[in-house]
Formats: sequence, structure tokens, C-alpha cells
Amino acid sequence: MPANRLRGLVLIPLFIALAGCKAVLLDPSGDVARQQSDVMTASVAIMALIIVPVLVAIAVIAWRYRASNRDARYEPEWDHSSQLELAVWAVPLLIIIALGAITWIGTHQLDPYQPLNRVVDGKSIDTNVRPLEIEVVSLDWKWLFFYPQYGIATVNDVAAPVDVPIHFKLTSSRMMNSFFVPALVGQIYTMAGMQTELNAVINKPGVYRGFSANYSGIGFTDMRFRFQGLTRKGFQDWISRARAGGKTLSLAAYRKLASPSRNVPAAYFAAYAPDLYQRILNTCTQPGQVCKDKMMAQDARRNQWGPSARHSSPRPAAQQPLTSVHEVPAH
Repeated sequence: MPANRLRGLVLIPLFIALAGCKAVLLDPSGDVARQQSDVMTASVAIMALIIVPVLVAIAVIAWRYRASNRDARYEPEWDHSSQLELAVWAVPLLIIIALGAITWIGTHQLDPYQPLNRVVDGKSIDTNVRPLEIEVVSLDWKWLFFYPQYGIATVNDVAAPVDVPIHFKLTSSRMMNSFFVPALVGQIYTMAGMQTELNAVINKPGVYRGFSANYSGIGFTDMRFRFQGLTRKGFQDWISRARAGGKTLSLAAYRKLASPSRNVPAAYFAAYAPDLYQRILNTCTQPGQVCKDKMMAQDARRNQWGPSARHSSPRPAAQQPLTSVHEVPAH
């Protein structure tokens, strides 16, 4: 059998396997991800305006001026062409300007911290619908989600109603990670002691893949979670199922959960310790640890009292009342 035919037969299983793949980045189910996909597609199309002609020119020149072609023009004294210089410099310059404009506009319009102004193209945000608040913590090696409006917490499973804005607040217990649901929105980093924010919306019901896009140790490959886009009723049912377990995520339970572990199944908590997310953010979940926000508040008060107060004993920090979690009625 000829070698080229054998290579073709070898590639057939690869083509069959790829035929079942879905290019989620090119066909996402969330409006923000779709806008990001449009920016990426437009950028690739603009770059192709110069890449494709250059590749074609390479093939044409290599064929036309091959050693065996005795009919090709031979001009050893040629050294300049104004038309060629204009094309070589002007066309790439115009492409760079176009790419810069698209990138600048897209970056500002799709700022992850910026609240959404639309649900989907042609449909603006309903001012009567409150965004769904989700607090995210990347652990070693699993994901923890808090729903402060409903008082529940979940592990490796997160859900949101269709066409409702989602406001994520994200941090990490220890290692830096990257929160990424390709069908929903672009990735954003999570870092210990710091908070990032992300605004998104899911437009189609379904179950989507979420994972960490930043290497964070041996269990990185198992750091995956499920994101569900649900109807309003389906979301309320999901909340009810999460509450049905009756478990509470206390500080002690969180410390056990935060210890490194792999292949952690989805878990649900009907309640969690007050201000647990804030404690994680301010790195004070261990006994005896002082929260960073209180530490900084004490430092600010010392500086306000003046230099002489810095040498005196620090005043005790004011005790903050614990706020209870209230459920937000479904819209």
C-alpha cells in the first residue's frame, strides 16, 4: 500500500474523534463569552488578511522561481520597488491599528468588574431583577461556592438561573488558581488574601464544564466542577435540594475541607458559619489568627492617633455584630 494512502487511513480515526468535539469557545452559551468570542474571531479574521496572502506568496514564489524553471525572470540588479515597500509597511500598519482598536474597545466593554448592561444582544437588564451573588473559594483541589442570598454553600457544583446576571466574588485559600467556565465567561484568577470580581450571565439551560486554568499542584487535573444553567423553577428546586441535607459548614468543617484532597464529589451545605467567606478572604480561619481587615483597621487608627500612640498599647478592635443571612425572594 502506498505510504500516502496509509497516512490517510491513520488520520481517519482522528478526524472521526474531532467530529464529535464542540468548539465551546466559538459557540458559548453565555452572552459575555459570546462577545469575547466575537472579539477573538474578528481579531483572527483581521490577522488572516496578511497571514493568508503571505503564505500564498511563499508558495507562488517558491514554485515560480524554482531551480528547474528556466522561464522565470532573472533580475540580479533589482534592489527597490516603491509599490512593494508601500504594501510591506502600510498593510501591516493598518492591521495593527485595527487590532489595537478592537482590543482596546473589547477590553473596556468586557471588563470583568463592570456590571452587565444586557442579558443578550437586543435585551437589556431588567432593573427589577437583582444579580445572583456567588462567592467562590479555590481550595486544594476543589471549589467552594457560597450563596449569601440563600444561605447555602456547595462544593464542586454551582448553578444559576438563565438570563439572570451573576456577580462572582472570588478568592483562594492558599494557591493561586484561575476560575474558568468556557461556556459562560472568560477566566479570572483567584489569589489568597485578595478578591477578584466577575460578572456573567448564562443564556441557555444546560450543564457546563468548569475548571482551574492555572497549575496549582499535583491535584490540579482533578480541580473541576459542574456549572448548571437552570430555569427559575429549576434553580429554586436546586436550592431546595441543597438545603435538604441539613449539614452546616462550620469553621472546623471548613478547615477539614480546605486540607488538600483530590477527586472530591459534589457536596451541599444548608448553612455555613457567619462571615466564613470574609474570614477566608482575610486569612483568619485558624484559631488565634487576626483577620487582615481588623489588623489594617488597627494600624489605621494608630496612625490617626499620632506618633505617640504608636508606642502605647493598641486599643482593642471594636466587635462587629454578626449579620445573619436572609434569603432573597425569587424573581
